[in-house]
Amino acid sequence: LVQQTERSLQLMTQRALEAENNVEKLKREMFLLQGELENIKAENENLRAGQTTDLGAMKQNIDIALQNLHRIVSGANWSIRQLVSGAELLHFVAELLKSTGKISEVEAEAE
Repeated sequence: LVQQTERSLQLMTQRALEAENNVEKLKREMFLLQGELENIKAENENLRAGQTTDLGAMKQNIDIALQNLHRIVSGANWSIRQLVSGAELLHFVAELLKSTGKISEVEAEAE
């Protein structure tokens, strides 16, 4: 009975030592993983900061593009108004010439 108890005690001691070794191994692994986690968090923050900067630059580029687009649209509107005004003037001149031609025909018939 004593020998059996000693063997059980030795097995339990061996298991306890293995468990302690396992705990130490897991603690080291946890320490390494925590360091990795901190590095990943820092990298994530850097990426977010870069993304914010990129978004800010993108917004600024969009604003500049919108300003240029508005300037181009305004110029195009002015050009279209000039073109329409010129077309109306040409139409008026054509009607005037047509009337003058009719007047000339009537005068020619009258002579």
